[in-house]
Amino acid sequence: MTDDLRWFEQALGHRFSDAALLHQALTHRSAGGRHNERLEYLGDAALSLVVAEALYQRLPDAPEGHLSRLRASLVRRTALAPMAREVGIPARLRLGPGELKSGGFRRDSILADALEALLGAVYLDGGIEALRPVVLCLYGARLDELPPHETLKDPKTRLQERLQARGLSVPDYRVDAVQGEDHAQHFSVTCRVDALDAETSGHGRSRRAAEQAAAATMLVQLDD
Repeated sequence: MTDDLRWFEQALGHRFSDAALLHQALTHRSAGGRHNERLEYLGDAALSLVVAEALYQRLPDAPEGHLSRLRASLVRRTALAPMAREVGIPARLRLGPGELKSGGFRRDSILADALEALLGAVYLDGGIEALRPVVLCLYGARLDELPPHETLKDPKTRLQERLQARGLSVPDYRVDAVQGEDHAQHFSVTCRVDALDAETSGHGRSRRAAEQAAAATMLVQLDD
């Protein structure tokens, strides 16, 4: 336990008053006992608040939609998992035999959840004033190197805006095929822009995903 306390203080600058919180945050439910799922729930909300506050302060002129998209891009699983690896969480996780055997310490979902649990534990241990510097330390330069607004928009939105800027009607999306069982469906979709006599196809595990793929291909075609 002392080693874990020293690790977290060195990695993110917070020394726990209640070491049991740190132990719980690093314990996956597969290990039994008091695990980190409730702390994960709390950490998710607390992280979102601190990131929202940081963006609000850094971007005083940004509209609400831009702030929301930025926050979502910063707190999603694909953003959290790499940070969990950077601070050394995989080596500290307590997993059950099954998860250990299957390599659970490498799984993005487990690592992202553990990081959120740790942030929830910090919040309980020291409140928002203790959590804020931990989050800012965790994100480092990421909050100073924010992506431009345009890159955060999904392909369908970008395609629609580009066409409207040219005075063209919005694209039409058609589902061509749905394959597979209900729990594992695969969609094939066509995106058509009548004014340009252009069509592209997209595929995905949901209709939305297939439409986004088709729109992304159309955007590439328009750039050619």
